[in-house]
Amino acid sequence: MIYSRIRGTGSQLPAKVVTNHDLEKVMDTSDQWIRERTGICERRIAADGETTGDLAEAACRKALEAADVDPAEIDLFVIGTTTPNLVFPSTACLLQKKLGLPDCGSMDVNAACSGFLYALSVADKYIRCGDAQKVLVCGAETLSRITNWSKRDTAVLFGDGAGAVVLEASDAPGILSTHIHANGDYVDLLTTTVGVSSGFDAMAGNGGKPEILMRGNEVFKVAVRTLGRIVEETLGANGLEKSDLDWLIPHQANLRIIAAMARMLDMSMDRVVVTVDRHGNTSAASVPLALDEAVRDGRIQRGDMLLLEAFGGGFTWGSALIRY
Repeated sequence: MIYSRIRGTGSQLPAKVVTNHDLEKVMDTSDQWIRERTGICERRIAADGETTGDLAEAACRKALEAADVDPAEIDLFVIGTTTPNLVFPSTACLLQKKLGLPDCGSMDVNAACSGFLYALSVADKYIRCGDAQKVLVCGAETLSRITNWSKRDTAVLFGDGAGAVVLEASDAPGILSTHIHANGDYVDLLTTTVGVSSGFDAMAGNGGKPEILMRGNEVFKVAVRTLGRIVEETLGANGLEKSDLDWLIPHQANLRIIAAMARMLDMSMDRVVVTVDRHGNTSAASVPLALDEAVRDGRIQRGDMLLLEAFGGGFTWGSALIRY
C-alpha cells in the first residue's frame, strides 16, 4: 500500500505583533475580556503590501528545506486559503515559478479555516492513487485584510500567517486517513459580506472592504458537536482508541473550543499543541503553523500519532490521522 508521509514542515508569521493592550486603545475591549473569552494575548498582522502569497512563499521554502527536497521534484502544489492575492490566477500559480516548481498542477482550495485539511486530503489522495510522488501543501491567510477593526467580536480573534508541509509517497504508514465534510445549513453562522459576483455595495459600510460576520455562541456549539463526531469517525475508521493518540493539533480558533476537544479525547492540555494565545485565529494557516512549531521545538517526534482537526465557515470541518 502507498501512503503519503510528511517529510518536512515550515511556517511564517508577519513581524508585526498586535497585543490585546494595543486593541484596548482603538476599540471598546480589554485584555481581560479577550483572554477570558478566547485565550488570545496577541496576534501577528501583515504589513502594508505583505500578501498571503508572501507568507506562503516563505513557509513553503522552509518546508522544502526541512524536507531536503528540490522544488523541481514537486508533482502538485495546493494552497488552502480564503484570502488569496487575486481572484485569479490562484495564489499557488503566482508562487509556482517563484518557488522553482515545475509545470505541475497548482491550485487554491477555499474551505475557510478547514482549508489546510481540505488541501492535505487532496494531496494525500493524489499520492495514494499514484498520480504524485511529492506534493507541497500550504495553508496561508491574511484575514486582517477583511477584518473590521471597530467590531470587537471579530477584530480580537484573527491573525495572519502561513504553514506548509512536503508530502512524499512511502511504503511506511504516514497519513492514515483524512476526513472532510461540509453543511451549508450553517452558512449564516460564519460568513463574509462580499463575493466576486455579489455584495460589492456592502463594502461601503466597512471602508470599502469585505467584512467577517460571526455568531460566536452558535459557532462554538456547532463546532464542538461536529468536531466530536469527526474524532469518533477518524478513530473508528482506523480501529484506534483515544489512548492511542500522542498529540492533538487543533484549529486555533478559541482556547475554550480547544480545551473542550481535549476533554472529549481524555487528553491533558500538555499533549495539545496550542498557539492561539500568540497567533490568534489564522484560519487555514493555524493547523500547519502549530504543527511546524511543535516539530521544530522537538515536542513531536517521528512515530508519534497525531490528530489534526479543524472547522470553518461553510460550515466545513475536517481531520487527518497521521503517524509522524
